[in-house]
Amino acid sequence: MLASLVGTAVEFYDFYVYATAASLFFGPLFFPSSDPSAQLLLSYATLGLAFVARPVGAALFGHFGDRVGRKSTLVASLLLMGGSTTLIAFLPTYAQAGWIASLLLCLLRFGQGLGLGGEWGGAALLAVENAPPGWRGRFGMVPQLGAPVGFIAANGFFLLLGLILPNEAMREWGWRIPFLASAILVAVGLWVRLKLTETPAFAAALAEAPPEAVPIATMAREHLGATVAGTLGVVACFALYYISTAFALGYGTTALGYDRNDFLLIQLGAIFFMAGGIALAGIASDRFDPRRTLIGGCAATIVAGFLLAPMLGSGSLLLAFLFLTIALVCMGFCYGPLGAWLPGLFPPQVRYTGASIAFNVGGILGGALTPIFAQAMAEHYGLMPVGLYCSGCAAVSLVTLLVARGRRASQR
Repeated sequence: MLASLVGTAVEFYDFYVYATAASLFFGPLFFPSSDPSAQLLLSYATLGLAFVARPVGAALFGHFGDRVGRKSTLVASLLLMGGSTTLIAFLPTYAQAGWIASLLLCLLRFGQGLGLGGEWGGAALLAVENAPPGWRGRFGMVPQLGAPVGFIAANGFFLLLGLILPNEAMREWGWRIPFLASAILVAVGLWVRLKLTETPAFAAALAEAPPEAVPIATMAREHLGATVAGTLGVVACFALYYISTAFALGYGTTALGYDRNDFLLIQLGAIFFMAGGIALAGIASDRFDPRRTLIGGCAATIVAGFLLAPMLGSGSLLLAFLFLTIALVCMGFCYGPLGAWLPGLFPPQVRYTGASIAFNVGGILGGALTPIFAQAMAEHYGLMPVGLYCSGCAAVSLVTLLVARGRRASQR
């Protein structure tokens, strides 16, 4: 559990450091001057690049995770993610290198996506395949806690720097410091993960039969229905999360006029409620089951979408904080049970590949273009369509979960 939590926290720190910097700094730093809105859209587009890379990483690392083992694959994914993040700190800006700066930023963002694509599935399996009977939900939610821990570390770092450094220094060089810090965190994550042994489920699967030659082919041939169900089942959590974080931060501090440090602070506070939601969802998953818990989270997310415009767009920092709190608690219930639900859809021989592909393709559908769509809708039509978009994504996941069934035979 500790290894799964530390690893996901480090990797999500890397991921969210980028999302925060993209919302606040990367537009004018890495893209041609036109208008601030266009630069912000281009910056959000680089966020989407990682979502394109994540299924590629899921297939690549899933192949080796199902054939070689969970441990070595998780170490490799952490190294790729951490190396890509650290190198961003050394990039030249558009003013210094022109389009080369933009290209290098996109390449390193793609590297982040590859690393995270292989991270989540392995961390979830590390937890649930070591869980004692009756504890899969609680063990499965532990790597999910890496997301709020990573977010708190990333945004907290930016908030602290913003309080210490003037705006000019933050724009010129201060934004690089959180990326440099990733190297230290990756070293800690590696120290923990190198002490791991293989999970009992993977060892038992190898004892029964040799590993699949091409796990992704077996997954597509024999478990396509489970893969589609898993993919659509995660759409809600990605859409809600990126609307509540990347979009809300960028739009809130520009069009709505919220102070940057104030908004970072309320996001930081709301993320603690997301962590609480994840923990409660893990408990509920063991008491009921992960699918029913996810159904409740998606139903609540539909309601949260209707609250976005009146609360976030009110101009009141308190109401904005209340909306973020409600949304991120719902996010906890849409996200926390996934660590137990998605692996349960697949047998051990293709579990790393299947869970990773479903999670990361769902990330493309729910998260890759969401900040761009939300920004465009908000500029032309206001915040109400953004809330309806969020509710619509939750409805897709809700319908999927209502007709989906976990494979009880694979719960080992």
